[in-house]
Amino acid sequence: MSVSSSPSRADVPPRGILAERLGALRHLPALFRMVYAASPRLLVVSLGLRLVRASLPVLMLYLGKLILDAIVAEHARSHSDGLGLAGWLADPALTRLIGLVAAELALAILADLLGRASTLVDGIVADLYGNTATLALMRHAAELDLEQFEDAAQQDRLERARRQVTGRSNLLLQLFGQGQDLVTLVSFAAGLVAYAPWLILLLACALVPAFLNETYFNRQGYRLAWTRTPERRQIDYLRYLGASVESAKEVKLFGLNGYIADRYAALADKLVADNRALALRRAGWGGAFAALGTLAYYAAYATIVWRTVAGQFSIGDLAFLAGSFQRLRGLIEGLLLGFSQIASQAQYLDDLFSFFAVVPTIRSPADPVAFPHPIATGIVFEAVGFRYPGTETWAVRGLSFTLAAGEVLALVGENGAGKTTIVKLLTRLYDPTEGRILLDGRPLAAYDLDALRARIGVIFQDFVRFSFTAAENVAVGRIAERDDSDRIARAAGRSLADAVIGRLPLGYDQPLGKRFEDGVDLSGGEWQKIALSRAYMREAEILILDEPTAALDARAEFEVFQRFRELSHGRTAVLISHRFSTVRMADRILVLEGGRVLESGTHAELQALGGRYSELFELQAAGYR
Repeated sequence: MSVSSSPSRADVPPRGILAERLGALRHLPALFRMVYAASPRLLVVSLGLRLVRASLPVLMLYLGKLILDAIVAEHARSHSDGLGLAGWLADPALTRLIGLVAAELALAILADLLGRASTLVDGIVADLYGNTATLALMRHAAELDLEQFEDAAQQDRLERARRQVTGRSNLLLQLFGQGQDLVTLVSFAAGLVAYAPWLILLLACALVPAFLNETYFNRQGYRLAWTRTPERRQIDYLRYLGASVESAKEVKLFGLNGYIADRYAALADKLVADNRALALRRAGWGGAFAALGTLAYYAAYATIVWRTVAGQFSIGDLAFLAGSFQRLRGLIEGLLLGFSQIASQAQYLDDLFSFFAVVPTIRSPADPVAFPHPIATGIVFEAVGFRYPGTETWAVRGLSFTLAAGEVLALVGENGAGKTTIVKLLTRLYDPTEGRILLDGRPLAAYDLDALRARIGVIFQDFVRFSFTAAENVAVGRIAERDDSDRIARAAGRSLADAVIGRLPLGYDQPLGKRFEDGVDLSGGEWQKIALSRAYMREAEILILDEPTAALDARAEFEVFQRFRELSHGRTAVLISHRFSTVRMADRILVLEGGRVLESGTHAELQALGGRYSELFELQAAGYR
């Protein structure tokens, strides 16, 4: 039914073979496009700065060689010719030497300035990319099905994508750095080959084992991070429980601090132990291969010194070759290990782009039918059956009923009877497994999804308490109209939330909740009135209240629903409540049991029937006697 029902590449552990790791590099063009979209001009500037910086090291080293050779020549000539200080200062060679030193100084200053400029530009590019990628993640997540959020495997996938969204700009910058180092390496190698080409072969033999070692441990690091995703999500949840205003009361009252801390410590200690074991192995083998590279360097250095003593190289040549070999060693080692790291990081990048590859199954048709305004006949459930993904139990089965246009329908039943499932199907948060739902004679799937949901106002029992201002909390019902203060005030008045807001120090501008500074928290009942105002803010053709007044006392709930009954005149509405004093206001009541309609009728008709509704009503009424 959705992507989550069949494991995809991101839902199975990485196998670690070279082909698969290199295959992750396929996402680099997409990453480049995303970074380019964040800031085209700055990205071009970054590349230009790196290209210029790449040529500076070899130029500076070669200038150093020329300076040393000039000094040695001048020193020998001044002694052989018996030049005094005055003669030496008048020598044209001194002017050339000063010019070489000045040129080296200029290059050093230029290299520092370019390095700082590159760091500045790269930092800005990374920040802009982080914003762009985060927005892309949020927008894509908003398009996914509810099922794809409720599935544990998909939550792991989302968690991995969320962790990669802000840090992977460094991957592209590292790739650019690799290109910069490659240009520098070619420059050094060209000079080194002219003197001693065998040194390049010696470097490769020394560094390839280190590259393979780093490749292996990068793969192991990714595998460990992948397999520990569920534990990291649990750690984040426990961290939230242990230090959250939303959970603080119950944590304190139930004495959960120690339990939560112990669970956190157990999970965190396991992750630390796994990471420590891998780090120790990596450090041990890495140190051994690094020592091999050092031995190769000093073997080459000894050879260069011997040939210099033998008169085959000048002092300047010695400095240039030794410096070039040392820089080449570092560059080749960096390129090999950097490539391994890029291939490893590209696997993490795969987590991000595999999430972008998840597509919703509930979407608008290519040629949607215009939504009726007003609704003419109503909604019909025809033999609807639905099972939640991953379960064998039917939430509803063979469900058939009609909701006429302008009718207020109440749904009654014990927990698990299918009431909330009906709401989710009606709003296309899910599609039926079997049967169909019609709106004015056409399947719900024939309408544009956004248009359908825009015409339905729904308030669930577990509504969100947004840490926004009071006005914004109301405007959530129709966020595009958040600047319409009159509409916000009307919606708050209809839900009786205006009295709640009127008591706040800043009124509609008062931040709600305790998450941020100056926020004011509300009681459960006050929050529910704020949430109810969202349904009125929507001014939709269909209104659905799914147990939204559970925190209100009986009198307050009666007032709210009586007002709702008056204000919903001429609109199609669905009420779900366990309080029969409320549902008796409906035009018709459906009694659900086991996902089917057991009884249907008005309050009086169902009472006269003497069936399940009458039984439940009498049980509740007895509690008030």
